[in-house]
Amino acid sequence: MSGKDHALDEAPNRSAPWREPTLPVEERVFDLLSRMSLTEKIAQLYSYWRGANASIDDMAPLQHDLVDESVDWADLLHTGLGQLTRPFGTAAVTPADGARALLRLQAEIVSGNRFGIPALIHEECLTGFMTWGATVYPTPLAWGASFDPDLVAQMAGRIGQDMRSVGVHQGLAPVLDVARDPRWGRTEETIGEDPYLVATIGTAYVRGLESAGVVATLKHFAGYSASRAGRNFGPVSVGPREFADVLLPPFEMAVRDGGARSVMHSYAEVDGVPAAADGGLLTDLLRGRWGFTGTVVADYFGVSFLELLHRVADGPSTAAALALSAGVDVELPAVRCYGAPLVEAVRKGAVPESVVDRAVTRVLRQKCELGLLDPDWDPVPPALAGVDRTSEAGGRSAGPGIDLDPPANRDLARRLAEESVVLLANDAVLPLPERGRIAVVGPLADSVAGLLGCYTFPSHVGTVPAGIGDQPPMETVLAALRAELPAAAIEHVATGPVDGQDTPGIVVAADAAARADVCVAVVGDRAGLFGAGTSGEGCDATDLELPGRQGELIEALVATGTPVVLVLLTGRPYALGRYADRLAGVVQVFFPGAEGGGAVAGVLSGRICPSGRLPIGVPRLAGGQPTSYLSPLLGHRTEVSNVDPGPLYPFGHGLSYTSFEWSTPLVDGVEHGWGAAPAQIGTDGTLRIRLRVRNTGDRAGSEIVQLYLHDPVAQVTRPVIRLVGYARVPLQAGQARWVEFDFSADLSCFTGRDGRRVVEPGDLELRLAASSTDVRHRVAVRLVGAQRQVDHRRRLATEVTVR
Repeated sequence: MSGKDHALDEAPNRSAPWREPTLPVEERVFDLLSRMSLTEKIAQLYSYWRGANASIDDMAPLQHDLVDESVDWADLLHTGLGQLTRPFGTAAVTPADGARALLRLQAEIVSGNRFGIPALIHEECLTGFMTWGATVYPTPLAWGASFDPDLVAQMAGRIGQDMRSVGVHQGLAPVLDVARDPRWGRTEETIGEDPYLVATIGTAYVRGLESAGVVATLKHFAGYSASRAGRNFGPVSVGPREFADVLLPPFEMAVRDGGARSVMHSYAEVDGVPAAADGGLLTDLLRGRWGFTGTVVADYFGVSFLELLHRVADGPSTAAALALSAGVDVELPAVRCYGAPLVEAVRKGAVPESVVDRAVTRVLRQKCELGLLDPDWDPVPPALAGVDRTSEAGGRSAGPGIDLDPPANRDLARRLAEESVVLLANDAVLPLPERGRIAVVGPLADSVAGLLGCYTFPSHVGTVPAGIGDQPPMETVLAALRAELPAAAIEHVATGPVDGQDTPGIVVAADAAARADVCVAVVGDRAGLFGAGTSGEGCDATDLELPGRQGELIEALVATGTPVVLVLLTGRPYALGRYADRLAGVVQVFFPGAEGGGAVAGVLSGRICPSGRLPIGVPRLAGGQPTSYLSPLLGHRTEVSNVDPGPLYPFGHGLSYTSFEWSTPLVDGVEHGWGAAPAQIGTDGTLRIRLRVRNTGDRAGSEIVQLYLHDPVAQVTRPVIRLVGYARVPLQAGQARWVEFDFSADLSCFTGRDGRRVVEPGDLELRLAASSTDVRHRVAVRLVGAQRQVDHRRRLATEVTVR
């Protein structure tokens, strides 16, 4: 479809078919596209980032070179604009003032282009709507530790409602990268090391966000987390089988079962091909095989990086041609390649205009589905109803404000934080005594830094101008513990920043520990960007020792002979092998958000019965990475190597303050004890496994029943075990409930020797376990019949019922 490219003085037909909401979306989009010039069409394929360089320091590599602040706003408006980048998350602004400013911007955009098309607004939302004053939820590793997709979906629904209320249409979350090397700084953004856990929790987030009418954007498609040595942007060297069976399934489930409407390409280059230029990934697989119909957006500056970092393009025009042809529909966060350089590429014949039309069609379809092309589209965000719209953005709000941190949000944040706390070890010292002397020491004991991940407003932007007010309150572990144990004598010693090199604080902390009945050491990470933190984007680690001199602090504390409880507030697991056997207790928490201090203190005091489980193993040795519980036999401890790569605490591990009893499982209604004959099902069949879980302790608690698959013999090497189902089972003291798994043979599929995904007949073993190493029951299964080839229409998840 050839677009006219002339002076834009032709008035659009106000009764044109594209304005008619009763017509099919495709018909409306086709009509609008036929009326647009080439420059108008291309204008829908980029975004504008207002005030980026003035507001955020070092947000991304080359940011100040790539965001051209000299671009004239008025010049952009006459051709229209596809998106606006982070009008709330770029600088501190009250929600009401931000909504008013956005209303004015949208009015200028609509009046500036001849079709009156508004911009689509996107924001970050990984740990909540990333704007000043919004609720900060736990980081994705904490979602994984909860093993609670329903609660994650509720959280995402609240995030989406808050975003939509102030005029935001698209959220850049969730991250579906499977953690492969914890040295990678963005491990905190992953849900864990297991693709099934990442897929099910991530898909729940997608459903929640989309239920609020906000477009969920899957990040980062694909392979980003498998970089060599865990280095951000590092080259990825994985085989096609690992790529297909480990890295892709979370995206596949989120597209098919979650209904995600956008995908963000990865910065990664896999075997020398950058994702932004990989048509086999972004078009053939994503659209051709999986049937995705939404938009593919660039990770920030990703199109330019084809020229500047990957060196597969010799300039912006070539980069635009490569990315657009591969299937990248929208350049984010600002226009550099998809503006004049793309127009030039089309006019020179380097890119057919039909490829532009393909991308514009997807963008306009999404705007149409969001109601942005309807004649009665209301530019006023719902939250501004009844709020004064006249005050100037950036100043104090006039009239009633907009609350993005209401009690309902905080309740969800609290529940998720509580469920994500993992008790790794307990030598009968926890819960802490109500009375007595407690030393609370460490760099994060009285700091909120350990509560906040990289993609939170305080960590990502941080600077708040005078007069805008304070961030919503957050309670530190120390303050919360004092509230939990008012009768205890708590002595606090701060020991400097997490990456500090001073030793005096260590000596003072050890002296306090020696005087105490028990010592609580709160250590871990400070999230930041590109070297400004010990965890976060661009904050990679060379090994898995705790940052700074925190290891020395722990050594000094245990040397006192006082029982030491180690509390880790981190964005990745750290090696604990050299002092684990001398610790009285270990509590692992992954950046638990605004309510995290109370959650940690509640577990320490015993008010909360811990129920979190590890979404990623805790290593024994600091230099033992990368490794994964998903390894085949030779990736585990064997007699052919003197190195034991096994974790200190395995995937799925977590202790409780109560106890649970599991009954012998029933398979299709028949008791299946140890040594029972294999249950036979076809290679296209389903098996129902039931067991009864009873709380045999004296207090309420939640058990996490995990279902693993062991495939002893296959045509290619397989993981010794891998997760294929799980259930969170809350139980009162003495209560029992039935847990039911409907396991499909499809869940045993893998990529065979010929590159096709198959279900192979033969013997399997299903393991009901409390962790990847704590197996309670084994169910022998025999798949009978012919080998089946399966595709994206296969069953992707085990159905679970708790009665």
